[in-house]
This record gives sequence, structure tokens and C-alpha cells, in this order.
Amino acid sequence: MRRLLLVLFVALACASTASAYPWPFKPFDKQHPIRGFFGDPRTVYENGILAGAFDGPSFISFHQGVDIAAPNGTPIYPVENGTVHYLGAATLNLVTNHDVTFQYFHIIPVAGEGQHAIAKHTILGYVQPPFGHVHITEIDGIRAVNPLQRGHLTPFRDKTTPVVRDILVRNQSGEVQTPVGLCGRVELDVDAYDRQPMPVPGTYKGLPVAPALVQWSMTRVGGKVVVPWKTVADFRQTLPPNSQFGKFYAKGTYENSPRFGHEQYAGMPGRYLFLLAGNYDTTSVPNGNYVITVRVADVRGNHSSGSERISVLNAKSGVCPGSLPAPPTTMPPPAEPEGGSSSTVEP
Repeated sequence: MRRLLLVLFVALACASTASAYPWPFKPFDKQHPIRGFFGDPRTVYENGILAGAFDGPSFISFHQGVDIAAPNGTPIYPVENGTVHYLGAATLNLVTNHDVTFQYFHIIPVAGEGQHAIAKHTILGYVQPPFGHVHITEIDGIRAVNPLQRGHLTPFRDKTTPVVRDILVRNQSGEVQTPVGLCGRVELDVDAYDRQPMPVPGTYKGLPVAPALVQWSMTRVGGKVVVPWKTVADFRQTLPPNSQFGKFYAKGTYENSPRFGHEQYAGMPGRYLFLLAGNYDTTSVPNGNYVITVRVADVRGNHSSGSERISVLNAKSGVCPGSLPAPPTTMPPPAEPEGGSSSTVEP
């Protein structure tokens, strides 16, 4: 029986590392700086920051891979054996024989179309100036997956801890409002980020990356949980379609070194606003004080949390200025507890 369990353990261990692959630069068995994470926001706003950028046309998406920093001109190698196919002048696919494809962006290719490339041996091309990195997307079957999850890009260690910078409440106009005396419907957001696992050279040094997991809950002060833990973003394995970007990132989100109109703000850190609740009805809870808690984590389990106290104050038959409109199918709000707001104020 012990021998059977040992064989099973070995088989499972081998299976969990069967898809592990090395880095695309020499030395292949050493971790390199990563300046862009899987799930980071990618944003290009056509209007300038003073011309209503966030309300105008834009190109927004989830970052489908990782950006590995390297000097311009650095040789790039296959991470697995595969066949080379061109996607564009600076992009190519490496198609393996086990339904996994690796896409390389920002590359000056030298490998030929249809060439069989050998991992850690064939030079696919060189890092294209002025980008200073190669972007790699791993596609398992038909979906992009996180290369930083265990059993993929190896070795990879991350001892940094994601950060909850701020928890925000917005009204109908999108303006941040005081958390005191909330009424009607509001939007709840969190400003959160993760840190680069190791120092990145150049203008991207120290700029934020996205946490892989964002969750939140709400508890009445001294009382019960009114919103159990909810996961609002989980990039640990794969990503939602780009069409759902606005269901995960809130208005005001922008990437590192953002572009607004014709201006590129090189070296400016991005702002990652995650949507906790786009239309939270404060009349669904009694008037009183509450604590919103947000947990953030990375793909390797490093985590932290932050909290914000809010007070709910809905008046009987009153109209809340700036309240978000109710969805068309929303049921009427519950009756206010007896005694009005004065009996529910907590110390």
C-alpha cells in the first residue's frame, strides 16, 4: 500500500511539472525581471487627460501574457520545441506538438517561417528596440493562461506582497464621495496593485503590476456579515474576454506609462481600480456603520488586506442626491427599520 501511494505521489508530482518551461533568455535556469503581469490593464485613451479621456473612445484590454525585461538586441530562444509561424513583422508563434502555443511580441525575428525550433538552442530573434522586453503569451488550447502559475515558467519566485491602497465610493457622476452618510445606490471600487518580483531596469523600475486575486466582504460594525466574501477578479490561471474589461476594472484605470491623446506619460505608474460593486444598493442593509474589507493576493499566495468604514443613512421616502439608477428589473427597496436612522447609529 505504501509503495502504491509512493508511485501515485511521484506520478502526480511529475504531472504537475510536465508543462514547466525555461526562460527565453540566457541563463535559462535563472529568473529574469518581469515588468508586466498577466491581467494588467492595457489602455490607450484617444482624448487627452484634460479633454475627458475616460469618457471618450479608448482601446482597453487585459494583458494576455508577461513582459520580460531585457536589453535591446538580446537573443530570444524557444521555451519549448516547436514550429515557427509569423503573425507579423515583430510577432511570431511557436506551435508545440501538445496543443500549446507561445506568442512572442517585440521581436526582430531571424527564424524562418515553418522552421522547427529547438528549446534553448535556436535563436528565434532579438529584442526589438526601443521596447526593452519581450512579451510572451502562453495559449493552452484556445485560451491564454498565466505563465507565472506553478508548473509553467520556471524558476519563478515572488516574495512581494500586493497592496490595497484605497477603497473608494462613487456617486452617479463618477465622483468619489465621503463614506459618511451613504444612501441609495453607489459604486464601490478598490485601488490595488502588486509589486515587481525583482528590480526592473529603466523607466519601468518600481512600477506596479496587477494582483492576481481581488476579493471583498462587508460586515456591520459589532454585528454580522452582510456581504460574504466575493471574488471580483481572479487572474491566477486565465482571463475573461476583453469585452468584459469594464466588469473588472473601474473607470479611471490606466496602465503604466499611460497614453492620453497624443501624450505618452513615460515612467508614470499605472492606476488599477478594481470594481467591487458597480451598483450597490445601500437600502438593502439597515442604517448604521459597516466595514468593507478587501483581500488581494498574487499567483504564489502572497496576500494582504485593507478596510474602510462606511456609514449608511437612508431617509424614509427620501431621495438620495447622486444615487446610481436602479437596474430595470430591480425589486422595490425593503421597508426601513422602525425608529429611523437615530436608533441604528452605533458608537
